[in-house]
Amino acid sequence: MATLSQSQLSLLLFLSFFFTTAFNFAESQSFIGVNYGQIADNLPPPAATASLLKSTAIGKVRLYGADGAIIKALANTGIGIVIGAANGDIPSLASDPNAATQWVNSNVLPYYPASNITLITVGNEVLTSMDQGLISQLLPAMRNVQNALNSVSLGGKVKVSTVHSMAVLTQSDPPSSGLFNPVFQDALKGLLQFQKDNGSPFAINPYPFFAYQSDSRPETLAFCLFQPNAGRVDSGNGIKYLNMFDAQVDAVRSALNSMGFKDVEIMVAETGWPYRGDSNEVGPSVENARAYNGNLIAHLRSLVGTPLMPGKSVDTYIFALYDEDLKPGPASERAFGLFKPDLTMTYDVGLSKTSQTPSTPSTTPSTNPSTPLPKPTANGWCVPKNGVSDTQLQANLDYACSHGIDCGPIQPGGACFDPNTVSSHASYAMNLYYQTMGKNPWNCDFSQTAVLTSTNPSHNPCIYPGGST
Repeated sequence: MATLSQSQLSLLLFLSFFFTTAFNFAESQSFIGVNYGQIADNLPPPAATASLLKSTAIGKVRLYGADGAIIKALANTGIGIVIGAANGDIPSLASDPNAATQWVNSNVLPYYPASNITLITVGNEVLTSMDQGLISQLLPAMRNVQNALNSVSLGGKVKVSTVHSMAVLTQSDPPSSGLFNPVFQDALKGLLQFQKDNGSPFAINPYPFFAYQSDSRPETLAFCLFQPNAGRVDSGNGIKYLNMFDAQVDAVRSALNSMGFKDVEIMVAETGWPYRGDSNEVGPSVENARAYNGNLIAHLRSLVGTPLMPGKSVDTYIFALYDEDLKPGPASERAFGLFKPDLTMTYDVGLSKTSQTPSTPSTTPSTNPSTPLPKPTANGWCVPKNGVSDTQLQANLDYACSHGIDCGPIQPGGACFDPNTVSSHASYAMNLYYQTMGKNPWNCDFSQTAVLTSTNPSHNPCIYPGGST
């Protein structure tokens, strides 16, 4: 029987990964969600929104309330729905089990199971409101809602949680040192025990955007946007982090572990980047928003996970589906929408099911929202430019290999391990990233350190995927 050479096996593994990935882009993905806020006076009808969502890879929607028209419009779509009880509902839900029963009877039973309600969030960022009365009522409210669900045989089918801001942590850097603020620990112990007992996720709102606003160095922007960077080594465990999202989520994981709740799952209830802001705001732009959200989606699709939670993607709800034009505050608060009220994309992050491959964004941050994107090409190979330092090439190598591509061929014993140089290994990884992520010009940018070539860089026995299609 004929046997495959190492190079043929590597090529087959690449093709298998590519076609599996391409198929996945055509399906809704349960770990990609979106927040559907309604502080606006120009939103499209719920039925139009439901049709829009069905045309995307978005698998879940989070509502801040329980709008019946929206819940009904999402019936029979298979899209998971998170509904919310407002902070103002907490006192009555806590003090009166009948109020919780009525809430479930009004907001869940009329629509479930046709509308795939999976989670009820009781309150939003209650702990950091510092309202001690509300904080003391949060757990009783959650218990009463859970009991109401249990009474109609929905316990375990519809879960109950609450949403926290990152401010519940008093320490998050390095991620291994993540700790909850002692002020909240007593409340958190009760909440987390409830969530462990009922299998509901710990919901958190990490925003690398706000981290960048407090440290606006160029290297911080690259770290926040999932772009090639030197990385940050966790002094506690030696792990190198290549993006802020993973670092923030793992800080939460460490904080949960330190309290003894290693088996409570994490859900990212909100994260996003504004595409516009006031003149004195640092960071908002179309290019940065496209880079953050697009690279986040690519990171989730890779199923790489985070260093402390490898091999799976945390359920993540991007903020937001639409702009909310009535929100107060700086201009950025009204400029997080992925889509416009006319249902067109604000910018493309590869969520459409009609896209054969994801429109992975440019790896170069920009403040110019009018910069047109170059048209895709399918020819050539992506290699480093001449004169790029080994430090930058190592950053490119780490970045590419952290996004789900198969870097096995450049490991010891692999077909492309020799020559054993940073330049050679980076060249292979950068090209495989380019070929896998869509073969768009912006997939071969790497902070302007890469170039497309028509010269095949393959060398025996190392085969570089690519060329004309």
